[in-house]
Amino acid sequence: MTFNPLKERGIPLDRQLRNWRELNVAPIDPDHADPYTRCRIITMNGIEMEAIMFSHHFARRCPDLEAKQRLAEVRYIEAQQQKAVNWLLPGVSSVLETTLAYEQVAVDLTAWVARMEPDPYLKQAYQFGVLEDFDHLYRYANLYEMIEHRKAEKIVDQVTEVMPGRPTKMHHRHPIDNVRENYNRETAQAISKLHALTIMSAEQQTMNFYMNVGPMYMEPIARKLYQEIGLIEEEHVTHYESLLDPGESWWEQLLNHEYNECYLYHSFMETESDPKVKAIWELHLNMELEHLRIAAELFRRHDGRDPEQVVAPALPKPVTFEPNKEYLRELIATQIDYTTLGTGYVQEAHERFQRWQEQIMGGEEPSSERVIEENRARSGDEYRLETEGAHPLYSLRTH
Repeated sequence: MTFNPLKERGIPLDRQLRNWRELNVAPIDPDHADPYTRCRIITMNGIEMEAIMFSHHFARRCPDLEAKQRLAEVRYIEAQQQKAVNWLLPGVSSVLETTLAYEQVAVDLTAWVARMEPDPYLKQAYQFGVLEDFDHLYRYANLYEMIEHRKAEKIVDQVTEVMPGRPTKMHHRHPIDNVRENYNRETAQAISKLHALTIMSAEQQTMNFYMNVGPMYMEPIARKLYQEIGLIEEEHVTHYESLLDPGESWWEQLLNHEYNECYLYHSFMETESDPKVKAIWELHLNMELEHLRIAAELFRRHDGRDPEQVVAPALPKPVTFEPNKEYLRELIATQIDYTTLGTGYVQEAHERFQRWQEQIMGGEEPSSERVIEENRARSGDEYRLETEGAHPLYSLRTH
């Protein structure tokens, strides 16, 4: 059955305000929750954060007082939604445990999007990025074993493997080589716009998370690893945000944001295994339907077009968190040596890449390499999580 969010009625905005007791939701149980429930929570926190910050930036540039007031009304509810979503995460989880979950989101969400993306150029952008997030998960898993003496399997379960991807030390590129060509707003498929906005928002939240939690550790290797990977997340946000067409008006971007929130809440409502969390996804979907109606109204008034000219008449296939092991193994076997040059991809370390590597490393071994060496020294070996049928490449002890 098709679901057209533009035709559905949501909760009126004046009935969406929740008091503090209602917002103080009970967190998930970290020992028994489905790892993909945690992934959905982290994803929607990033989506809500992007919606809030986009609305703030729009308000700073919007000359229409009535429109700014409408943005403020919706934005306050979005802020409440973000609190309810993010507060589902358990306070007993350490920063590193949450970090592992963030990287699991990056791996399995980006891999799913790459599999579903119809545009070859955009698909390549997601394939390129996911091999780097895959390696970040491996580095943090070894840090977790070193510091907390636990296995990352506790967080990712058996659904996501923990193996080397494209080595993290090879992710440091000149900023101009992180800028991709944008999709064309006139010809791009609606699903491609949703994919780009979703992955950009998720990576942006990861970047923000690492910028804030990195200094919370006392261990020098932890501080350095968060600093190194945090800078790569800056590259990833540049990589993904450049896919968006800058020719989209502010009103069109607002419409896309609200439509994407409806899409993701509907997707997660359809696929959620935890009844308590599923009820929150359903509640927020019904709120977002009203936010979309308001955005559509503003779009008609200020942009002069019908929303149906921009967004799909029915929601696409639901976004699904699921194992992507075989897909990732194939990418590792075929694309592990890729880097970027301008807006394209090459398989050799060109001169600008090499100069940037020399400058950023300053003659020191990167923390992403040291964390593996130090964990081998302390634990007897590095940490990996292989599942049945792993590609032979995974048995190589090269980084």
